[in-house]
Amino acid sequence: MELNVINRELHVENIEIIGIASSSLFIIGDAESIQQASTFDTPAESLIIGPFVPFTPRG
Repeated sequence: MELNVINRELHVENIEIIGIASSSLFIIGDAESIQQASTFDTPAESLIIGPFVPFTPRG
């Protein structure tokens, strides 16, 4: 996959994250390159995939 980005002015005032996955990336700003890798050191039958757990909302 090739992704071309044209950087312009960026102003971030507020960010709200509802939940995250087991493999997440959150970046604000520039990144020359991003590389993804994944390994499992446990047998596949021990992998438990369950519902996402949301963050606790603030007051």
